[in-house]
Amino acid sequence: MEPDNFAETLLAGRFPFVRAATFCVYSREGVLQPLIHQLKYNKKKEIGMLLGKLFGKDLLGSEFIQPIDFIVPVPLHPKKEKERGFNQAETIALGLSEATSIPVSNGNLVRSIFNPTQTRRTKTQRWENVKGIFDLLHPSLYAGKHILLVDDIITTGSTLEACAYALLKSPGIKISVATLGEVF
Repeated sequence: MEPDNFAETLLAGRFPFVRAATFCVYSREGVLQPLIHQLKYNKKKEIGMLLGKLFGKDLLGSEFIQPIDFIVPVPLHPKKEKERGFNQAETIALGLSEATSIPVSNGNLVRSIFNPTQTRRTKTQRWENVKGIFDLLHPSLYAGKHILLVDDIITTGSTLEACAYALLKSPGIKISVATLGEVF
């Protein structure tokens, strides 16, 4: 939650945001990588809830979380969500919500285009893969609100940036970002 942290530096100048925070480092040798793998590919939703709650408890009482009106998870395309059975970012968001009592807002930010996985793509390929795939259905819902955009891992920031472009259709919106892990 320190200013000018890795996530804030990575996202700087790409879209307007208030703050960005990550819970821990994501690496092959670290503890988070196998947990995220279990969450996403072995349908262990309770891991997402637990990590979201721990992150929320860490943020509780901070200047970072205090002004947030809604927690908004990065959406999956309906086809991908049906295939996986759930949205891992939503599970993390629900854990954050449980710890902070900030409501989760689902269904307004949507992934309108199905795209291939971001795994093993370069920074440029990642941006091309997500450009224009998100939409905001009801911009007035977030007008003048401060939302916390939540995802599991930040690698290049392309997915968060694409979400932000859709969210910025809402007049007066303020965006902060939270992810469980950051890839160095």
